[in-house]
Amino acid sequence: MNNSIITTLRRELKQNADETIKKSGERFFKEEVKMYGMKSATATGISKKYFKSIKDKTKAEIFTLCDDLWQSGYMEESFIACNWSYNILKQYEPEDFKIFEKWVKKYVSNWASCDTLCNHTVGAFIEKYPEYIAELKKWAKSDNRWVRRAAAVSLIIPAREGRFLKDIFEIADIMLSDQDDLVQKGYGWMLKSASQAHQKEVFDYIIKNKSLMPRTSLRYAIEKMPKELKAKAMEK
Repeated sequence: MNNSIITTLRRELKQNADETIKKSGERFFKEEVKMYGMKSATATGISKKYFKSIKDKTKAEIFTLCDDLWQSGYMEESFIACNWSYNILKQYEPEDFKIFEKWVKKYVSNWASCDTLCNHTVGAFIEKYPEYIAELKKWAKSDNRWVRRAAAVSLIIPAREGRFLKDIFEIADIMLSDQDDLVQKGYGWMLKSASQAHQKEVFDYIIKNKSLMPRTSLRYAIEKMPKELKAKAMEK
């Protein structure tokens, strides 16, 4: 039954593939990506359509389907896996972290899949089980750029809500001098989100650490601040 759902879904994705959108989409990535090529609204519509047919399955069965989608390497399939896993967030249990961690470490290979999974599925899990932020701090030390970025972008939505500021600064500390531009952007984005609720604290953190922060991270972090604070942060 599971295989027939995935087979039918993939057939529909292929039918909606657009070579022009595919080529346009590929230009957003420095690394090689695998995609069908379609507008995000089209993929979202297909995701919702097929979720209706699986929503009564057990959580384990849904996670197995998601794993199958991740294995294909297609970006659109990764987005659908992210949507499906997020749709059952009310069923999350502590042991599910290992599944999400496996997806990040084994399957994520571009910033779009990383951010979609972590902003929503992993972020929602962390809000439910905040003790797992300790695991994100381990991710922040990974040799894998996507795992490091995941540590930061998993906290984007909680950060906007004013949550976990101490932990956010600890994760930023670990990544402070990271040489990977996508990790720099990830933790800069995390700080920017935190600044929406804690502008002074984030600004003070940036001023204290700006001699070590890459300019990319700094620019991301101050993006939502007033002009005068931006100017002060950018002073050499």
